[in-house]
Amino acid sequence: MSGQKPSLRTGSSPQSRFQVDVVTEASSAAPGPAPAPAPGSTDGSRPPEESKGRFRVVGFMDPGALGSAMDIGLPPDVSHEPDTAKSDSVSLHSTGTGQTHISDSHSNTYYMRTFGHNTIDAVPNIDFYRQTAAPFGEKLTRPSLSELHDELDKEGLANGEEPSAAEEAAALAAKEAKGGTVKFGWVKGVLIRCMLNIWGVMLFIRMSWIVGQAGIGLTIAIILMATLVTTITGLSTSAIATNGFVRGGGAYYLISRSLGPEFGGSIGLIFAFANAVAVAMYVVGFAETDVDALMTDELNDIRIVGTLTVILLLGISVAGMEWEAKAQIVLLVILLGAIANYFIGTFMPSESKEPKGFFGYHTAILLENFGPDFRDDETFFSVFAIFFPAATGILAGANISGDLTDPQSAIPKGTLLAILITGLTYVAVAFSTGSCIVRDATGDHNDTVSDTVNCTDAACTLGYDFSICKEGGCQYGLMNDFQVMSLVSGFGPLITAGIFSATLSSALASLVSAPKVFQALCKDNIYPGLGMFAKGYGKNNEPLRGYVLTFCIGLAFILIAELNIIAPIISNFFLASYALINFSVFHASMANSPGWRPSFKYYNMWVSLAGAILCCVVMFVINWWAALVTLLIVLALYIYVGYKKPDVNWGSSTQALIYNQALTHCLNLTGVEDHVKNFRPQCLVLAGYPNSRPALLHLVHSFTKNVSLMVCGHVRTVTRRPNFKELFQDHARCQRWLNKKRIKAFYAPVLADNLRHGTQLLLQAVGLGRLKPNTLVMGFKNNWSDGDMRNVEIYINTIHDAFDLQFGVVILRLQDGLDISHIQGQVLPTMKKSGSSTCCRSLIIFIFTGSTNRRTVYITFVKLLKFHFNLRLTDQRLLESSQQFKKKQGKGTIDVWWLFDDGGLTLLIPYLLTNRSKWGDCRIRVFIGGKINRIDHDRRAMATLLSRFRIDFSDINVLGDINTKPKKHNKLSFKELIEPYRLKEDDMEQEAAERLKAQEPWRITDNELELYKAKTNRQIRLNELLKEHSSTAKLIVMSMPLARKGTVSSALYMCWLETLSKDLPPLLLVRGNHQSVLTFYS
Repeated sequence: MSGQKPSLRTGSSPQSRFQVDVVTEASSAAPGPAPAPAPGSTDGSRPPEESKGRFRVVGFMDPGALGSAMDIGLPPDVSHEPDTAKSDSVSLHSTGTGQTHISDSHSNTYYMRTFGHNTIDAVPNIDFYRQTAAPFGEKLTRPSLSELHDELDKEGLANGEEPSAAEEAAALAAKEAKGGTVKFGWVKGVLIRCMLNIWGVMLFIRMSWIVGQAGIGLTIAIILMATLVTTITGLSTSAIATNGFVRGGGAYYLISRSLGPEFGGSIGLIFAFANAVAVAMYVVGFAETDVDALMTDELNDIRIVGTLTVILLLGISVAGMEWEAKAQIVLLVILLGAIANYFIGTFMPSESKEPKGFFGYHTAILLENFGPDFRDDETFFSVFAIFFPAATGILAGANISGDLTDPQSAIPKGTLLAILITGLTYVAVAFSTGSCIVRDATGDHNDTVSDTVNCTDAACTLGYDFSICKEGGCQYGLMNDFQVMSLVSGFGPLITAGIFSATLSSALASLVSAPKVFQALCKDNIYPGLGMFAKGYGKNNEPLRGYVLTFCIGLAFILIAELNIIAPIISNFFLASYALINFSVFHASMANSPGWRPSFKYYNMWVSLAGAILCCVVMFVINWWAALVTLLIVLALYIYVGYKKPDVNWGSSTQALIYNQALTHCLNLTGVEDHVKNFRPQCLVLAGYPNSRPALLHLVHSFTKNVSLMVCGHVRTVTRRPNFKELFQDHARCQRWLNKKRIKAFYAPVLADNLRHGTQLLLQAVGLGRLKPNTLVMGFKNNWSDGDMRNVEIYINTIHDAFDLQFGVVILRLQDGLDISHIQGQVLPTMKKSGSSTCCRSLIIFIFTGSTNRRTVYITFVKLLKFHFNLRLTDQRLLESSQQFKKKQGKGTIDVWWLFDDGGLTLLIPYLLTNRSKWGDCRIRVFIGGKINRIDHDRRAMATLLSRFRIDFSDINVLGDINTKPKKHNKLSFKELIEPYRLKEDDMEQEAAERLKAQEPWRITDNELELYKAKTNRQIRLNELLKEHSSTAKLIVMSMPLARKGTVSSALYMCWLETLSKDLPPLLLVRGNHQSVLTFYS
């Protein structure tokens, strides 16, 4: 079907995410008459502009959430029509009469042409895969699953999200600015820059000396070794650059997106600094060449010329990338002319140049210069160290990746071709100089061959005797004259111009690269405080502030004018970047992530690893102490960024490798049976929202951190159709909260109709292989007597379910309670009404989330709460107690009442707690039951057991009076406690009693009370003993009494737990699953 392809864009209306322009049959070239209304339209009288096809796809919401048009934000004139059409799309259109109708229709859409029916399901589109921050105009999003799958609500609106106004404005601005942006192709943007950077001053003033020292053979070997390193790095760079869209930032962007912010942030900073200092190096090189013709004070002359030069370069850079690119082309032309001038000169020998060592191409000179002749303590590796910096500069094009039209294509082609061309040039220069020029020459026309002198050098065969040079003092030849290429060339001043061009082009490239890399680093906010340098100016987003900073750094080192010390470190900074680029490719390939799909296929993970190792070796070859300094700086920055944990997620290969390792280890664990020596209390904590019961989380985290698994289970009870989207969003938010508070736990929510059913799901489903909870941790139900007893039935049955599934159970009781969620809901609205400052608001949130660990600040926060919001006294105490396990406990005791052997869990948890710094000053006291006449024996037996378990303790107390009858008033208190929950079957007929018991199974029967009278008295007595012995303990850990399922009613069991634990310090009731968790065998 002919016609113009429709545009799919974000709707401007807040009721629409998708807007599809309907395509007419008319050709786009010649506008025709308005087409007839589309079939299925509800109104044939629509105006022509409406007929041309704008309709909006609208949504899908929970059918239970019905309301008026005004309730959901639609205009008041919206009316509804029956769902008569068979289409799965919904259109919102105007009738032209002021009424807006919502209906299912068969409007003529682009997707209708594709599939033969009307649908909002989108065909594959590259715009759906663009990131929000990409500078391509408006962000397009495909229909969400809920918009396609959920039932239609009355209004037919989508449940999707609208892009924010800020995002739309940014997208529009980017789209408008795109037209004026200057972008470069692979030749102008990459090839020319890399060639200029690699063809440095080394080509003209050091290559001849290297040939003289190492000979032609070893010089070519040195060039090939350096080219091998840069070629492998170029291949690795190409692989990373073609594995997705590349933005600005060069080496920093490539490394950070591959290895993560830790490596990227550390390399990015030193790479930007290295480029900034390289500006000074190249400018000083230019000044040293130029200064002889100007003034007399060499040091100050270098400073003056260097300062003027760097100011000129700054002006070119600030003028914009277009001017900088033009300057680079001019410099390239000069440089190419100088190189051509040299090679032409090699074929133009003259008699006047022969005394200075230049004879033209001769086999004798070639053979003599082919082997090495190292002098002045030089070696192969020292000469290699001098040459290798000339081979760097291969990232000059990648460093401006944000200014390239197509970085994925430009970087591989431009970088690799530049390496090839420059490598061949260096080899050609080495071969030609070694074939034309002798190593030593006097420059004296009278030093001709005499018959009386036995001369065997190549110069002798050409009529000159330079044997006196063996004694030293000669000023010409490969070994002595750094400007010998000017002598050889056809026009000497052009070589000087080439030297100027090489130094200035390299300086200009570094002056542009450093701010670009630094700007990308600052945009990612890796280092707080550097954000001011992220701002860009103009149509090309030029980092003007970065230019000024680079200028200041470069100028500072120019004024020092002594770069011999800093130069090796800078070279090593570049090499560290190359090493990490190579390692990135190896790491990404090793991680085997499906997202690693570079379109550049000519790489190999092992070659990249070899390249990384070679770069590290070369670092130490160039300068071992500079290599150590570089590694220490990288390590320090890596540790800093890792500690700060910037909030970024780039899908790095580090994440992929961690996933692979975790999966492999989990699978390996499944093949190994659990052993008692490796038992860990892996806890499923019923905490609700993580920040609602901070005391429970902090205590459990104290003995699971870095030791075992902790899962924050959240049973969300639902009375209507569940909102899974909200559940998913809460899951991500709560997990982020745990990560931010450095609580090493997982958040696992479930939807269920009550606590018991939700906990059953968690107990059975949470975990992966051996990483599965084995201990259920709950808070004590403090308000059980004030609520519905059916909730108590659910609570107690949850405990029974855990035992049925062979879980240990731990219950924490604080006298003030655990749940502070009602205070959060109470305070924040009050705060908004009272007009409190934003500062106060943030302080409140800090308290609730437990984000500070400084006692003085915490006390100040609590006082602020009391003062501003007049919390009830109980809520004030609750807030204070909710933070008690977060701070250091100080000296005290953890009293362990190990009354029943549950496998050792009651003893293991206190031991793990005392291994933590917060509990390190606390000592374990053990209390056990015994007989009056066996107290000493029982104490010795327990001491022996604890010593074999290698658990330190401060005291063992044997309770010989544990079976003594409790005090009368405590028994009366218990009787009053159970009175409302008794069945009192003796006061009614048997049938009525049975019916009531069936309806309310939690009721306590008289028979049950009589049967468990002794056990009831024991709980009362234990509470008396706890108050007597452990009223000052920091924490009490006690064996939890068991109730036989089906025999002990929920109310009686709850009364036992209440009686046992009331009016005490923090109490942990613990009952293991009666399988050993401690052993004294090795």
